[in-house]
Amino acid sequence: MLKKILTIAGSDCSGGAGIQADLKTMAAHGVYGMSVIVSVVAENTARVIDIQDISPKMIEEQIDAVFEDIVPDAVKIGMLSSPACMKAVAGKLEQYQPQHVVIDPVMFAKNGDPLMEPASVGTLIKYVLPYADLLTPNIPEAQHIAGMKISTPEDMEEAARLIYAKGCKNVLIKGGRNMAGAVDVLFDGESARRYEIGQIDTSNTHGTGCTLSSAIASNLALGHPVPEAVELAKSYVTDAIRRAPGLGHGCGPLNHFCRIFPEE
Repeated sequence: MLKKILTIAGSDCSGGAGIQADLKTMAAHGVYGMSVIVSVVAENTARVIDIQDISPKMIEEQIDAVFEDIVPDAVKIGMLSSPACMKAVAGKLEQYQPQHVVIDPVMFAKNGDPLMEPASVGTLIKYVLPYADLLTPNIPEAQHIAGMKISTPEDMEEAARLIYAKGCKNVLIKGGRNMAGAVDVLFDGESARRYEIGQIDTSNTHGTGCTLSSAIASNLALGHPVPEAVELAKSYVTDAIRRAPGLGHGCGPLNHFCRIFPEE
């Protein structure tokens, strides 16, 4: 049976991150993607120009529209820019109790521009984080949530333990370009597992976090346990980075369909 995935996130008009990256990733995994847009972001590979948030009422109504008709097998949550948005989403998670909730706590664009009000982090931790079956912060985001500096894989494990204690079921801290070997650390409350690949020297990393979390959600819906879903997703993202199309003048997008369409 066709699996259904819902993404709740911001819209990236340049197509490399956010809702657009999520839906491409879901299509590449053979699942049916649906979307709830919480913010419209005027951005490209080089900068964020402006953000306009959707009203909390409209966010709630989009979520209702999905769950009353096509109940998702997994939910991926990305950019939630304001406390009102976070509380609206948290209320609906409490109402519908979806399976396999993957939350990517998007705080910054790849170029460093902020996508979340700094004062919102406390609201995220209190209202949204407890619904996460898996939380996927990168190192800057994990530092904000854990309240500590991260410099080594050992620090990543300690931060993952601190974040886990705030209420989520699993934590995946992503090393990316901030950690040699692009080490990721998964903590399930008992043990930590490291995922490591060869570092890729590239600037084509726009939307990697969105893509990874959507790939994990897709793999969870397809029946893979969390550690395997993470491993499969990391492999997919690595391929998509290696075969990036080289678009834009900043941090370029990935090739989300790299495993479907052969290279010319």
